[in-house]
Amino acid sequence: MDDRLRELTLLDEQRLRRKGPRVRPAEVERALERVARRRAAVPAVTYPPELPVSACREALLEVIRDHQVVVIAGETGSGKTTQIPKLCLELGRGVRGAIAHTQPRRLAARTIAERIASELGVGLGEAVGYAVRFNDRSSENTLLRLMTDGLLLAEIGRDRLLRRYDTIIIDEAHERSLNIDFLLGYVKSILPHRPDLKLIVTSATIDPGRFAAHFGDAPVVEVSGRTFPVEVRYAPLGEEDDVIDAIGDAVESLPGDVLVFFSGEREIRDAAEALTGRLGPRAEILPLYARLSSAEQQRVFRPGGSGRRVVLATNVAETSLTVPGIRSVVDPGGSPATAPV
Repeated sequence: MDDRLRELTLLDEQRLRRKGPRVRPAEVERALERVARRRAAVPAVTYPPELPVSACREALLEVIRDHQVVVIAGETGSGKTTQIPKLCLELGRGVRGAIAHTQPRRLAARTIAERIASELGVGLGEAVGYAVRFNDRSSENTLLRLMTDGLLLAEIGRDRLLRRYDTIIIDEAHERSLNIDFLLGYVKSILPHRPDLKLIVTSATIDPGRFAAHFGDAPVVEVSGRTFPVEVRYAPLGEEDDVIDAIGDAVESLPGDVLVFFSGEREIRDAAEALTGRLGPRAEILPLYARLSSAEQQRVFRPGGSGRRVVLATNVAETSLTVPGIRSVVDPGGSPATAPV
């Protein structure tokens, strides 16, 4: 009986062990069927060859397999956010317990889940799902669950050792929010009680050693990003100039699809109205901020039609997310004298 229990999901194993001799064979059979469904749901895993993470696949598989805690430092564009969970699936993680993959922002959790599900050829909410406040697109058979840091923290209240998961990936740890710091501290405290749990901390390349030291000198793997030639231009503003007018001038002078950063939702709405009137049907104006509906947000990540796309975004587009097709970026900056474009 003991050997059979070790084949079950972590939650079923714990529940049936607590029952001891009162466990009925039918309960074990149902639990075995549940874990068999999860194992059958594991998709075939492939990796985009152009991503730097794909070139490090063998080394990453080895270090994740051999260590309970791993710190992975990767520059923007390395592919760490979308490919590391797939490495975990290739290692057999996600079957006895799900893989929790945390993101600081709800938009990132939803969008990354859609991207990974698409790459694996599975429906969203099946083997790959997401959970954010007021919206849970995951099920009992979900193997990889994208979620916000805050939602994983909330689960601690009813699952103190987080036995629902066999792997936790804390992404964008360098952002050092209160939620991230609390998670790092709490998960460290339960690791001795969960030898079956793996923790992967991903960070930008800014001082990953501090995270490694926090976990007893855990191994650090650094993955390079993809680099592209960049030309920086500065557009001086005269005393009579308006920033929106300068942004419009920049958008008209720059090639291809354009990403424009703003500090908040109100500025985006004002800019969208002005640019729609100025550019008309020549461009598709696409706002991107957290309070938009999921359907409106997803328009940004789908290839457009024949016209140019102008994405007006808050800092949600700075990390985790890759907006496809962008050729130019406009940053109004904080100085009244210049607008870097």
